Amino acid sequence: MKKLLGLCAVLGLMAAQVWAHHSFAAEYDSNQVVKLTGAVTKIDWSNPHVYFFIDVKDASTGKVTNWAFEMAAPAVLQRTGWKRSSMSIGDLVTVEGTKAKSGGFHGNARNVTLTNTGVKLGAGSSEGVN
Repeated sequence: MKKLLGLCAVLGLMAAQVWAHHSFAAEYDSNQVVKLTGAVTKIDWSNPHVYFFIDVKDASTGKVTNWAFEMAAPAVLQRTGWKRSSMSIGDLVTVEGTKAKSGGFHGNARNVTLTNTGVKLGAGSSEGVN
C-alpha cells in the first residue's frame, strides 16, 4: 500500500509540473517577430528556462528599455553549443525572437548573435511545439 501511495504521489507531482509548464502559444505570438540589439544586463542560467535581459535603445527617441528573453533549459542550450560563459554582462547581442502576448518587453528568443564574436546560436525556442 505504501508503494502504491508513493507511486501516486510521484505521478501527481509529474502531472502538476506538466500542467504548470506553459506552452509557447499560451504566452507568445509568433506573428509578432522582433529583432533587437542591446547590451546584456542580467543572465539567469537556471531551470526550467534560461532568461537573459538586454537594454535596447530606441534610435529615434534615445529611450532605453530593458527586455527579457526566454530560452530553453540549460542542458538543451549546452547541447546546441552554448556554454555558461558564452554570454556575459555587458556583451552586445542581437536577438531574433517572438514577442509576448502581454505586450510587455518580454520575448522568446529564436537565436542570439554574439556581436563580439559574430557567432549565432540557437536559443532552443519552443515555438511550433505546443
